[in-house]
Amino acid sequence: MSTTRTRGILTAAAAVILAASAIGGTAVAQAAGNQDAGSTAGSGDHHVTDAALADAFTGVDRTTNWTRTSTLKLNFPTYHTEGIAYSRDHIFLSAVQIIEPTKKFAAPQDGFDRTPGKGIGHLFVMDKAGNLQKDIVLGEADMYHPGGIDFDGTNVWVPVAQYRPNSSAIIYRVDANTLEVHKQFEVKDHFGGIVLDKQTGHLVGNTWGSRRFAEWDLQGRQLATWQNPNFFIDYQDCQYVPNSKMLCAGVTNLPQTPAAGGTTATYELGGMAMIDLKSRSVIRDVPFQQWSTAGHVATRNPFKMTAAGNHLTMTVAPDNGEEGNGTEILTYEADVTPAK
Repeated sequence: MSTTRTRGILTAAAAVILAASAIGGTAVAQAAGNQDAGSTAGSGDHHVTDAALADAFTGVDRTTNWTRTSTLKLNFPTYHTEGIAYSRDHIFLSAVQIIEPTKKFAAPQDGFDRTPGKGIGHLFVMDKAGNLQKDIVLGEADMYHPGGIDFDGTNVWVPVAQYRPNSSAIIYRVDANTLEVHKQFEVKDHFGGIVLDKQTGHLVGNTWGSRRFAEWDLQGRQLATWQNPNFFIDYQDCQYVPNSKMLCAGVTNLPQTPAAGGTTATYELGGMAMIDLKSRSVIRDVPFQQWSTAGHVATRNPFKMTAAGNHLTMTVAPDNGEEGNGTEILTYEADVTPAK
């Protein structure tokens, strides 16, 4: 083993031990052992190293030949899907059930551009065949909107925010084995995605429209914040990628031409982006234009990706429960040639 690799492993191990101490337990320390061993999206097999994903993603571009290889229909009410994550035994899917939609104000009131609305936040726990095992209800008061989620090898991290920008959110961690829910801390602003950076032991989240990122320690102390330099898409669901990277996917709605409906109609532009959490810059972003049964771009909301060498597997769940054929977990695969 090289000196450089040894030093990197020792540094990562130290960061993880500090993070585990910060939450008064062994959850993050266990996560380092499990997650860096890798997990295959959709299968639960831990034979693929996530470290390969950063290299493989450099080979993704507009010409990448993505093939849909499976469709898993979910046979329970899923409402508006938000994020997806995979542990060894479970599929986790976050969703928001809208009871009363938000309404835009004519002019901002108390710093808000709309009413809070009402809803229920869900974290659905399924087996690998998509059968519902448990419905975990998350949120408090006006904070009922779960966002993108991620699994660190031990815990599933879930932000639950108000359904409006410039508001507030609760950061939860859910033990993937016991399904015990821990309210980690509350933060100001709407955060719709989160990952745990195993190099630092810190959490990184993105706000409404992913216009801003924030970094916290595990007690919720904000350590840094920065603006998103990229305006290509709004990130909806993200995952941590060694070392200190964040892979996100999402969508932006663009106005159509007059012949196609004009500004009253929109076109969904989907895409993916790899973000370096050290330099806080976008390393690579690419569009993704394949469509769901209901006609949504596939990267609209829930998204995860793994790599086995140069073979990529991506799972998405873009359709709401009441759309098209209901929520379907779609799997796409592609072979790529990484950049040198």
